[in-house]
Amino acid sequence: MEFEKIQKIIAEEMNLNVEDVKPESRFVEDLAADSLDVIQIVLKLEEEFDIEIPDDAVEQISTVQDAVDQIKSKKNA
Repeated sequence: MEFEKIQKIIAEEMNLNVEDVKPESRFVEDLAADSLDVIQIVLKLEEEFDIEIPDDAVEQISTVQDAVDQIKSKKNA
């Protein structure tokens, strides 16, 4: 499933335990990501899922679930 794959990528990029990355986790507040971390995560997700997330959509990603939703919408487009 997408969530587990996304969860693993985020955990690896942020050097976190996989179980610490939850759908409701906020990148900045909960996972201690800065804007560069978020960009790196988005680039890795785009590469992994062979999609492109527009910049305006990236700005709307604040939680792990937001990232999952963006990927699902791009894959189903």
